[in-house]
Amino acid sequence: MTKGPSVNPGVIDLLGLLAYAELGSFFRLAGDAVLAPTLRGKGRLAALAATEQAHHQVLHDRLEELGVDPEEAMAPFVEPLDAWQARTEPKTWLESLVKTYVADGIAGDFYRRVAELADDETRILVEGVLAETGRAEFVAETVREALAEDPVLAGRLSLWARRLVGEALGQAQAVAVQRPRLAALLGEGSDRPGTEGADATGLGDLAAVSRMFASLTDRHAARLEAMGLTA
Repeated sequence: MTKGPSVNPGVIDLLGLLAYAELGSFFRLAGDAVLAPTLRGKGRLAALAATEQAHHQVLHDRLEELGVDPEEAMAPFVEPLDAWQARTEPKTWLESLVKTYVADGIAGDFYRRVAELADDETRILVEGVLAETGRAEFVAETVREALAEDPVLAGRLSLWARRLVGEALGQAQAVAVQRPRLAALLGEGSDRPGTEGADATGLGDLAAVSRMFASLTDRHAARLEAMGLTA
């Protein structure tokens, strides 16, 4: 396929990154559904996995509409995202749920912030893909119920959540730095009034990336509180 001349390369990177992330979420949620201790949990997680697969297909189709090979667009993100998944392999089903809520929540905030700097069609598409599907409520309720039965779990899960935040932010920064086109999209946003624009060295782009990531922890405390955990 040949990419249309008007397509921002940073947008292609964003869509490719999100498409692979959604595919990974499908597999994780499907695996969590298998391990769920109740039929209710199995059904809820299976439904959420199906939604992630549908989101992946929407992004896959959009890349094809733009004249881009979806597999080529996703390829640069396979190794870093797979490596991150391996580094944050949960030991228990509850740890897996916390990972889904915390790490996917931060990643979703990142995708939304980048999409805000893209064209309106891309922004609307990304917002639709990331629209809440009931996953947060299910995870928060399940973790709270587990803590009510065994309060000792709170300390371990809180430490796990803090580790996930650091890993997620570090991985997202690494991906942005390794993909200058994605960092450039953020740099373009930094040209808005009151911010520093990108410069020829690319340092402005990286500064914009750093500023954005520093703000992604704003909602983390609220996520922990929803699950009954502490920061």
